[in-house]
Amino acid sequence: MLRQFAGASALTLILAGTGIAHDHKDDTVYRVFVGDHEKGQITAFDLSKPAHRWTFQTTGQVKLYPVAGGAVVAAVQSEADTVQFIRSGISLHDHGDHQDLEVKEPAAIDLHLSGPRPFHLVAHDSKVVLNYDKGSYAEILDSAALAAGKVEPVKFPQARAHHGFVTPLGKSWLSTVASDEPVEGDASVPRLGLQAFDAKGNPTGNLATCTAIHGEAFSGAYLAAGCKEGVLTVKAGDQGPEYRLLPYPEDLPKDVTTGTLLGSSGMQIFLGNFGPKGLVVIDPEEAPHYRYIDLPFRRVDFALDPASPATGYVLTEDGSLHRVNLLDAALSDSTKVTAPYSMDGHWNDPRPRIAVAGDEIVLSDPNAGLIRRISTKDFSEVGTVPVEGRPYNIAVVGGSGVTH
Repeated sequence: MLRQFAGASALTLILAGTGIAHDHKDDTVYRVFVGDHEKGQITAFDLSKPAHRWTFQTTGQVKLYPVAGGAVVAAVQSEADTVQFIRSGISLHDHGDHQDLEVKEPAAIDLHLSGPRPFHLVAHDSKVVLNYDKGSYAEILDSAALAAGKVEPVKFPQARAHHGFVTPLGKSWLSTVASDEPVEGDASVPRLGLQAFDAKGNPTGNLATCTAIHGEAFSGAYLAAGCKEGVLTVKAGDQGPEYRLLPYPEDLPKDVTTGTLLGSSGMQIFLGNFGPKGLVVIDPEEAPHYRYIDLPFRRVDFALDPASPATGYVLTEDGSLHRVNLLDAALSDSTKVTAPYSMDGHWNDPRPRIAVAGDEIVLSDPNAGLIRRISTKDFSEVGTVPVEGRPYNIAVVGGSGVTH
């Protein structure tokens, strides 16, 4: 459902002047968007000029996603039944031998989506898809139209409302499928697996079993999703989606599963969680499909490095940041970067979140009211950015290109 973005006029320029040159030159710009944990607010700033910043009012607490090639930041507000969008002001246009970089001020898009508990967002194959956990449908947006400021959702129906996701894959639409058995009160509806549909929600293939399916990521030709039984991998085939379940090996810790997956953009490999104190590197084609990494403390957040496809980073509750070597399935270069953040308590308590901006790891530190800038090379702190309130979820857009 479409609604006017009442906060569109709430853009506040804190410091005048963009400092953007208009001659032809190579430039690198990373823009950071930070959602507050307690109030409906997003703060944005350029990493090279953090005092130059903007604020956007939101309806509730946000989970931030760069979409449309980074031209837009989606602010998903599950508890407020709202999804708002901000044009990031950063556009990269490929010209084969180089990229053009266009930098403008960020601006709220006037229209937003409204529906019962939006949660999982999937951006793939020029589409952005929002699943409504209490609505028995998803909404599909075209990335190019969204980058142009147009919010024109197309509804994808589901048989039953559930905590799931929808994504395009080849000529099909894949949707999680829920059980039709009754549940009491607010109990979660059991999820059965993944199935192919046409754009109108009509089944075009059989259900692929993936009990309690949760989390999704793309890498190379594959989509991967976590299941109770293992990780389900899917690739597009001539006759439709081709499914393969990779069962968890016997030598992995028992009674835990993968529910969050990240896919490398430069090599065909996934990094997933595995229980509160582990990570797992997943190869969808070659055995061994799983390689386990035991963490010294429980995991707070983890991310992949877009510029270094075999590298990830994980923050543990003792406040240490670790480099993850995906090729060796091992940790290295561990350094304390924050005070401890216990994983006891509610899953949504204010804890750090990490993202990567070129040669820096950008880390929110809610208790300190800071964004910390950590060098990817040696994990030294290269600076901090004070952010009013309790900085929490974070997104980074930008890159390098030729400005005109």
